Amino acid sequence: MSSTMMMERTGMGMPGTGTPGMGMPGMGAPTTVPSSTNWLMVPRCTFKVEKIQGGMKITCSCDDKMACSMVQNLCSMLQGGMCTCCCMLNGMMVYSCNLTMGMCKLETTKDGVSLTCTSGDKACCDMIQACCDCLATMLKSGCTCCMMMNNTPVCCGCC
Repeated sequence: MSSTMMMERTGMGMPGTGTPGMGMPGMGAPTTVPSSTNWLMVPRCTFKVEKIQGGMKITCSCDDKMACSMVQNLCSMLQGGMCTCCCMLNGMMVYSCNLTMGMCKLETTKDGVSLTCTSGDKACCDMIQACCDCLATMLKSGCTCCMMMNNTPVCCGCC
């Protein structure tokens, strides 16, 4: 499947560390030496981020029908939890945004998913739109974005 990316599930590039989030420690030593690395196939998508009234919208589009179906199924199973976007450059995370300051809604599109994060609070809206500006700049500059739901990667790609 040429429309997927391989990612290590234990963390963004550092074995033994978890992704900080809902009840997960940020750093920690593994208690046992794993017999094999835990890898996950993540659909490759094209990202589009844009400001909207009250927040931002992220659209993930896939060229491959199998990848599109996988993204839509992962999102439908994991929706309702924490949404996170991580940007990576040369395999290292350079930016991470937990969209906890707004209400996130997922919609399926004909070729992927659309995530809308909005808030009625002016300060929260400003934070969401600042995250949008940062994501757009990172993507435009060549970073790869990984969208996660409940700390599970659902799609990765660039603009």
